[in-house]
Amino acid sequence: MRSLSIGNSFSQDACAFLHQAAESAKLEWECINLYIGGCSLEYHAENLRENRRNYSLEINGQSTGKTISIKEALEDLGHFDFITLQQASHFSGMEETYFPFISELFTACRKTQPDAETVIHETWAYETDSTHDAFVNYGRSQKKMFSMLRDAYKKAADMLGTAIIPVGDTIQHFREKVPGFDYPNGGKPLTRDGFHLSIPDGRFIAALVWLEILAKTDARKVVFIPDGMTETMRDMIEKNVHSFLQSY
Repeated sequence: MRSLSIGNSFSQDACAFLHQAAESAKLEWECINLYIGGCSLEYHAENLRENRRNYSLEINGQSTGKTISIKEALEDLGHFDFITLQQASHFSGMEETYFPFISELFTACRKTQPDAETVIHETWAYETDSTHDAFVNYGRSQKKMFSMLRDAYKKAADMLGTAIIPVGDTIQHFREKVPGFDYPNGGKPLTRDGFHLSIPDGRFIAALVWLEILAKTDARKVVFIPDGMTETMRDMIEKNVHSFLQSY
């Protein structure tokens, strides 16, 4: 299985443990990420139109030291099973920032890689005390940001007729429903800086969501344990990811 993410640091977070988690569940997965920090859908579309070679090429969570364009990735890196698109976190809850840009990207992916399933990676809301400059656009409310981004991603997916990888929903579920992750009341945060996923817990949750949604693989089959995580914590996270996605 091979996936290509046209993304930024949030796809970097989601893909960081994906190869290792998949391998431990006896699934071959090559994960390719096109990285530009903070890159929005509008800038991705502009890069596509101008054929700019300004993406850092990352494979299985590691930088290759090479730069590449979207066109080159789609045409020259072989067949992909999945291609993922996402909005920059600061615009994630603003529906008006998605179109026409996500449509341009989606059309190009479908045209160049017709056998690949092009899907939307739903990102997550900032932490309750995040100092990110864009948090003010959501009233500095995690719940408001989550509600807005969830609606925006769903609208985009419905308009394109494609699926969502619900990482944002799963992260919010952990924050609100899973014991030990209620950060405002002393639980573990799922970001490391107020917006990027925590290492290892947040990134591990994201990897499991991708496995369950794209590969239809039960998260509980993963035996990989990221550095800094106990076996007990791994099992608890896997159980809760699987349970949530079964009812999603």
